Amino acid sequence: MHHEVTAVAPLEDKGAGHTALPPAALHPKALAPANLILTVVLSVFGAIVGIQMLASLGITPSTSLIGALAAMTLARVPLAMFRGFRSVHAQNLAQTSISSATFGAANSLFLPIGIPFLFGLPQMVVPMLIGVSLAMLLDAWLLYRMFDTPAFPAKNPWPLGIAAAEAIKAGDGGGKQAWLLLGGLATGVAGAVFKLPMSAFGVALIGGLGAMTAFGIGLLVRGYSAPLFGFDIGTRYVPHGMMIGAGLVALVQVARVVLKKHGRAADSSGVTKEALAEARGASVLGRSLKLGGAGYLAIMVLLCAGTGIYTGMSPGMLALFIVYGTFAAFVHELIVGIAAMHSGWFPAFAVALISLLLGILIGFPPEALVVLAGFSAATGPAFADMGYDLKAGHLLRGEASGSAFELEGRREQMIAGMVGFGVAIVVVACAYPLFFANHQTAPINAAYVAAIKAGISGETARNLALWAVPGALLQLAGGPRQQLGVLFATGLLIASPMAGWMVAAGIACRLAVHGVLGAAARERLEVFAGGVIAGDALYSFFSGAVKSLRK
Repeated sequence: MHHEVTAVAPLEDKGAGHTALPPAALHPKALAPANLILTVVLSVFGAIVGIQMLASLGITPSTSLIGALAAMTLARVPLAMFRGFRSVHAQNLAQTSISSATFGAANSLFLPIGIPFLFGLPQMVVPMLIGVSLAMLLDAWLLYRMFDTPAFPAKNPWPLGIAAAEAIKAGDGGGKQAWLLLGGLATGVAGAVFKLPMSAFGVALIGGLGAMTAFGIGLLVRGYSAPLFGFDIGTRYVPHGMMIGAGLVALVQVARVVLKKHGRAADSSGVTKEALAEARGASVLGRSLKLGGAGYLAIMVLLCAGTGIYTGMSPGMLALFIVYGTFAAFVHELIVGIAAMHSGWFPAFAVALISLLLGILIGFPPEALVVLAGFSAATGPAFADMGYDLKAGHLLRGEASGSAFELEGRREQMIAGMVGFGVAIVVVACAYPLFFANHQTAPINAAYVAAIKAGISGETARNLALWAVPGALLQLAGGPRQQLGVLFATGLLIASPMAGWMVAAGIACRLAVHGVLGAAARERLEVFAGGVIAGDALYSFFSGAVKSLRK
């Protein structure tokens, strides 16, 4: 018998280990007046901060904890209108909205529209803003549908989500867990003061062991290949080639999961409840991929028409461009989502550059490449950020996959996120003329524009093809659960050897703690690691805000 699943919600899993909330429990509504006012105010703040820090420093801060802290503070005001913010779920809605607005405004909107401006095509800015706004909203909606499916399981780390959830739980419950979180928070801040990438240390405490090992090795190889061996892998496009191979294999692995599990769902006889639940999740995933493909295709057509680039290409080249742009958006989204889920880092800028390099190799005209770069850069950040937020909510709701309360909470989070993204669109539309008038764009835009103007050499094309092979083989070896190829390539793309050492230190501490405490180590490490990541994020946010204001 074939079991159909509703389009808007992941399936129910009543397996052991989950604590379902009573049916009477009602999740706070994202559109309730008090919640809506707070989310809009926080979203405006988050969007402005995100744009300012991206334009001045080239980074986007994690603001989700700022939203949670704001809600916690209001909860302690002795007025009836603020009483609702005592709920950890209301605080979760606040952190979801501000985080969505920050990453949406900076990475998904402001960055892409800066590419045509910097290239000397200001007439493309408005149609590009419309197109990338639609891509951002589709991105977030797709993660909402794909969360807790075989491709993006809720049980996987999503490290920034764990950090947000542990901070909210500690603020609500106190006790030993709060002290453990504060210890992690102090460790994160102390390390960040000395310029140590403490988020890498925290992520290594809770991420998959294989994925973290691959990620750490990639970071160290990138950092020491040139000084030790005189071989600069960055200038030879080794990381980019590795990611191309790993990303293509990851896409095939997702497709295999969908087809395999879908067949199991169609014939449920003799299948365990867990396997059947996983099969239903694959069915939801398959339908989501189809809807996403249709959505990205429609946005590509809209961008081609709105920017006028269709006039500079033959019908065949235009069709190829639309298909390639749609495919690149899908692969970019999956790679960024996988990297974010396992490592807490998403190489959105670098993966967009890979899509651009391949577009140059195909031979698309410069104006089309501008659109391709912007569209590729816009897909991924909102997808990853929504994953972090839903993971935080999942933990706060007791990890009760499939319960009515979990599904309702996830839906309210999606609404709060969409409020944040909507505010981001308005803020960017109002703010970009001021930034562009002062010639302020995201620093990475200069790399995109330089690549378009310089073209690509035969040697670069050979390097991309050559290094795609080991990337594909490593991804095959690790399989869809460990994602070794994607995580190793992610490490190669990040020029931070110290982050590699911090990952190594985190893995060593994790193994030592497990050796001493055994099974009890996991929960304590999650709380402590959440504090470390939160401390690093808070210090980075406030120090970055001060620096950007001085500029």
